[in-house]
Parts: sequence; C-alpha cells; structure tokens
Amino acid sequence: MKKYFAEFIGTFSLVLFGCGAAVIAGISQTGPSGIGLLGISIAFGFALVAMAYAIGGISGCHINPAVTIGVLTAGKMSVKDAVWYIIAQFLGAILGAGVLYLIASGQPGFAMGEWALGSNGWGEGYLGGYDTSSAFVIEAVMTFLFIFVILGTTSRFGNSTMAGLAIGVTLMLIHLVTIPVTGTSVNPARSLGPAIFAGGKALAQLWLFFAAPITGAIIAAIVWRFGFDHEKKH
Repeated sequence: MKKYFAEFIGTFSLVLFGCGAAVIAGISQTGPSGIGLLGISIAFGFALVAMAYAIGGISGCHINPAVTIGVLTAGKMSVKDAVWYIIAQFLGAILGAGVLYLIASGQPGFAMGEWALGSNGWGEGYLGGYDTSSAFVIEAVMTFLFIFVILGTTSRFGNSTMAGLAIGVTLMLIHLVTIPVTGTSVNPARSLGPAIFAGGKALAQLWLFFAAPITGAIIAAIVWRFGFDHEKKH
C-alpha cells in the first residue's frame, strides 16, 4: 500500500501547488503579486521535481494516470499496480482540489465561475479561445513528448539521478506553451479534481483531457518500446 499512498500524496501536492498557484497567485490577478503564466508553469514543474525526489524511490512518482498508462503500455508495470495507481491519483487530485476550494472560498467576494479552481478547458470564453481540434492536438502531442522524456530519462540510457529534474523541467516547458490553449492538463487526474468542484463546462469538456493525454501516452510508449527499448544492451 505504501506506493499507492505515495501516489495519492504526490497527486494531491501537484494539484494543490499547481492549481493553487493559478487560483491564488496566478494569471487572473491584476496586482503586482500576480505570478502570471511563467510563475504557474514553474509551480507545476517544481511541484513535480519535489515529488519526484520525495516519492520517486517508493512509487516512481507517476502522479498522473497518463504516465501510468504509458508505463504499463511500455511493459514496465503490472495491470494490478496500474489500476491502484490510477485510483490513488484520482483520489489525491480530488482532495487537492477540495483543499484548494476551502482555501480560495475564504476570500471576500469569492465566486465559482466557469472553469473555476484552475480547471482545464477550451473554446469561447476560455483563455485564448482555441477550438476543439487545437486543444486535442496540443494535449496529445505534449503528453507524447512528456511520456517519451519520462521513459527515456528513467531507462538504462538515461541519468537516473537527474531524471526528476529533467521531467519537472519538461512539464514546465509544456505549461509555457499549452496554458493559453487548454490551461495544460497532460494529466487526467489534474483535470478531474478541479472539474468536479467547478462543474459546468469544465465537467462537460473533461472527456478531452482523458482522451488526448491517454492517446499521446500510448503512442509514446509504443514508440519507446519498439523503437528504442527493444535494443540489446551493449
């Protein structure tokens, strides 16, 4: 159970730090303390780095169902572990969003609008207003690259001591490009937590933040497994 609980804590932390940065200190603030797109991207990236070094030795620090599905597809974990990892990740994300709601709702004048609590979305009224095809493509492609980096840096070809930093930096880079389009998911659990509390469009659009990241993850795992990992160690 230790590794499942580690995934729960890791995903809780990612949602609380990342979405918390957006909601409490982020892009919607007009004052000088607003951290903006760069600050939110750094928050997500550093949250992953911190958790990678905290729980990486226990569970591998997936804290993302797309990562777990990618690792499973690459043949590096059992179906049983994958199922429990994903359950723990979803529960951690929901609790993280719940704690964020409790904190944010204490501000005078707080109101739950569309896509509240850092929810992912797209279309008219959401950040850059990008359409469905743009949202799906960027989420699938960025997840592909994310999973490819994870599989590469944690493989026999990579540098295991630097893997956590490389993966966190990759997530930060992904956010820098993707936030204006979808708010950046590449993680179904990260999308589910806030959407449950926000409801409305955030919940209605949740399907894309399952379908696109999982598609990208599976493709990345297949490319890695049959294009790189099948080679014999020299």
